[in-house]
Amino acid sequence: MFTGIVSAVGRIVAAEPLGSGASFGKALTIETPSGWLGTSAIGDSIAIAGACMTVIDLDLAHDRFRVEISAASLAATSGLDAAGEVNLEKALRAGDRLDGHLVSGHVDGVGSVAVFERVGESWRLAVAAPAALARFLAFKGSIAVDGVSLTVNDVADRGGACEFAVNLIAHTVEHTTLRGLVPGRKVNLEVDLIARYVERMLGSARSGT
Repeated sequence: MFTGIVSAVGRIVAAEPLGSGASFGKALTIETPSGWLGTSAIGDSIAIAGACMTVIDLDLAHDRFRVEISAASLAATSGLDAAGEVNLEKALRAGDRLDGHLVSGHVDGVGSVAVFERVGESWRLAVAAPAALARFLAFKGSIAVDGVSLTVNDVADRGGACEFAVNLIAHTVEHTTLRGLVPGRKVNLEVDLIARYVERMLGSARSGT
């Protein structure tokens, strides 16, 4: 479990295929800021661009760790198949402050940046989301974009498509990979955990089960 409060920006420095066919995933080596891994151990969960991964190897001397990502996970996410910057968050511990919102690290869909523009002292980010996620998006609700906890400021449904907008303060832009967004860029989306349960309960009520 995570909070969507990114604590570091790391970099995928190697993405090695685990086999020669399309059914094989990749082994990722991620470099972190000095000392960030701290007391991390093999088997720990770390969210990488919003996707929960298990640490299978650690190189504390060089501030690196390694994970394996399946072909299914690669197909369901963006930005985890090649070298590049990624948002990082360690798993939530009992007793930690919940500063963002409850995030499971399970990507629900991949969106596409429609608008990323400066508005006064902050930034406006609009994302075209998969239509299947529209029912989980609500004004002032929560959404995780590449692992960053954000508040939905606007939702527009147009002909089966859905676009939502969020406001980013300068601190968020400066300290996450969202600073590099441009229209057309793909981003990982995770809807609010509570919204998923509400939808399930309402669906059961409508069906009479």
